[in-house]
Amino acid sequence: MKPAHRGRSRLPAALDRDRFERLYQACNRREYVYPDPLAVVLDFPNPIDREIAALVASSLAYGRVTQILSSLERVFKVTGESPGSYILSRTGEDIEADLADFKHRWTTGKDLAGLLIGAREILEEFGSLEAFFLTGMNEGDPNVLPALEAFVGGFGPRTGGSGSSLLASPAGGSACKRLNLFLRWMVRQDAVDPGGWTRVPPSLLVVPLDTHMLRISRTLGLTGRKQADLVCALEITQAFRAISPDDPVKYDFALTRFGIRNDLSMEEFFG
Repeated sequence: MKPAHRGRSRLPAALDRDRFERLYQACNRREYVYPDPLAVVLDFPNPIDREIAALVASSLAYGRVTQILSSLERVFKVTGESPGSYILSRTGEDIEADLADFKHRWTTGKDLAGLLIGAREILEEFGSLEAFFLTGMNEGDPNVLPALEAFVGGFGPRTGGSGSSLLASPAGGSACKRLNLFLRWMVRQDAVDPGGWTRVPPSLLVVPLDTHMLRISRTLGLTGRKQADLVCALEITQAFRAISPDDPVKYDFALTRFGIRNDLSMEEFFG
């Protein structure tokens, strides 16, 4: 793991906490969740079911949103109302057979089955994905990345290799957008993010960076970088940490409503 990139420590002068708080109050609402894949995760009140659902939903969160939601509907039709109970009651062969016809863009049923098989092994050994994640955390870590690297490194072999394609590691410089999205859903708790993990501090989270968030961040002057890589994700996170040190990804959901909802304008909040 490379040392955390400290990046810039201040927001552009034209931006201040009040503007972001106004956006948060206006847009960080449950009624604005759909059609975000998070909408599916909210259906699972049990923490174990939720962490499995969140892992699946975040892993498949690429491509057109209608396609993502359709794929998730197919998966949870197989797992039923308790994804945790489902994977603990099935053999690996059962899970592979149940998902044999599944396909989400380049993710196959075998890939997804491998992810669930790995999750089953972790639940059997540690009791929860959170407990497993915590084994990679150390006091003084600047963010979740060292633990995330250990999580992926320990999770991958348990998938039998077929599910590891869904688990990007920060060790290779990836921004790990989907896994950081998973962590945001499970660690934060407010009107939108459901939480469920109680022992990972929100202050250590990293912004789930994709090209959409990169475009917004460049427009706001949070970064001048052009590539949505790990260095860029850390720079943007550090900018947000300057105004929300205990919760640097607090504004992620609200900001990413721009471009999704036609009734929202960046000029209204930041013009």
